[in-house]
Amino acid sequence: MEINKLSLGQLESWLWDSANILRGNIDSSDFKNYIFGLLFLKRSNDMFEEEVENLMKEEGYSRKEAEEDSYFQLPEEAKWENLKKETENIGVTLDKAFAAIERENPSLENVVTTTKFGDKEKLSDDVLQRLLRHFNMHSLRNDHLESNDLLGAAYEYLIKQFADDAGKKGGEFYTPKGVVQLIVQLIKPQPKQKIYDPTCGSGGMLIETAKYIAKQEGGKEENVINVSLAGQEKNLSTWAIGKLNMILHNFDDADIQKGDTLVSPKHKNEENELMLFDRVIANPPFSDKEWWTPAEVNVETKVGKDGKEKKVTPNYTKTVSDPFGRFQYGIPPRGYADLAFLQHMISVLKQDGKAGVVLPHGTLFRGSSEAKIRKALLENDLVEGIVGLPSALFYNTGIPASVWIINKNKTEAQKGNVSIIDASSDYKEGKNQNELLETHIDKIVNAYDAAQDVDKYMRIVPISEIEENDFNLNISRYIDTSEPEPEVDLEAVQKQLAELKSEEATIDAKLSGFLKDLGI
Repeated sequence: MEINKLSLGQLESWLWDSANILRGNIDSSDFKNYIFGLLFLKRSNDMFEEEVENLMKEEGYSRKEAEEDSYFQLPEEAKWENLKKETENIGVTLDKAFAAIERENPSLENVVTTTKFGDKEKLSDDVLQRLLRHFNMHSLRNDHLESNDLLGAAYEYLIKQFADDAGKKGGEFYTPKGVVQLIVQLIKPQPKQKIYDPTCGSGGMLIETAKYIAKQEGGKEENVINVSLAGQEKNLSTWAIGKLNMILHNFDDADIQKGDTLVSPKHKNEENELMLFDRVIANPPFSDKEWWTPAEVNVETKVGKDGKEKKVTPNYTKTVSDPFGRFQYGIPPRGYADLAFLQHMISVLKQDGKAGVVLPHGTLFRGSSEAKIRKALLENDLVEGIVGLPSALFYNTGIPASVWIINKNKTEAQKGNVSIIDASSDYKEGKNQNELLETHIDKIVNAYDAAQDVDKYMRIVPISEIEENDFNLNISRYIDTSEPEPEVDLEAVQKQLAELKSEEATIDAKLSGFLKDLGI
């Protein structure tokens, strides 16, 4: 009997309906945690059953042998058939199911237990029972889906919808797809390369990179295998979403670590040195505050002019202890971590590596220590290009941003120059956020790759010219987008004024005649 396979549209609608069940019970920014957890639970059950059946059919295993030999271990407490029968304390039962999955599958440690279902003040047994019935509507076995990457595509859809639904609070884990595609196409990752995102969020940049590589190889997106993905994420729940996102996109071997990248980078080799990558891609949190801790100082006692002793606390000094030597170009202000993230990315790039990173516009022109860092980066010829983006592209801020392209191995033509593009007008206006469409991305990438000046849009700027501007990279200094004022023909204007005066005199004469006739 032919199976009606689940389409992407059906899957998206089904999953979004689960959010409507939660609406009114919990904050919309938390929907993702519960829905993604149940999506993973249902998917793992259906895939486990599919694999067991295949082993029994193809290898002649008994059911017990097939379950024991399965790649994914599904403990009894987590089996869907048992869970959907529960009527009381469903949340506690679900928490136990996720804990059992982590126990039997060490690679998922702390991934699926980050969300707690057992809080009855948030989720009653009635709501959870409705959710389980809802998730029971469709099978998520591979042979019941239109494509192997269907779950991954639906997952991306939900991540964006949750960001839309939650507004500012939800945008922390999602970079708009148009921005991601733009950066990927600018840095052009290649097959067999190692790709890294130090602030990977839900993993969208890494996945988009892998898809790009698959297309270059002429393969299908769901069959991507020729790439190594690595990332780190500070927020625990976002890290867990990223891990699940990788699994649902069939990137089980992606190395996604949790922790603060600036404080404690996790990707290191056996010598405790930072691992090196071919491509780095990132959208760090804009102007992250207090990224370093001031040095501890002792209160000193000094004698004043009046002869009395006074307690004096010296000013905190800017000391950043970094055993990896990442901040060789300077230490950014404590309230702006942007160029700290950028320097971390430079330090993990191979000698022929490239990085593409989204940074706030202020990094192009802010002064003090950031100006010194910018100067050092330009003098070392590390900046290949700057692309000024439109405002209001991101969920967590309305300010415009820029894409920095870092290249440790510039071509002869690129050396001593910086490609600068003003793409601030390339967007589709939206109600809440603006959007980069494919046409906008193509325009930017084609101009960047052609490396030719385009009037009011792009310039290849010599670093010597940037030096004359005190290493300020503010795009308006290099690309004039203003329209010229129309030329004024003074002789014609004077003639027109004379004619108007003549007409005015004629009208006044007629008006005086009318008034005289009326006896006024």
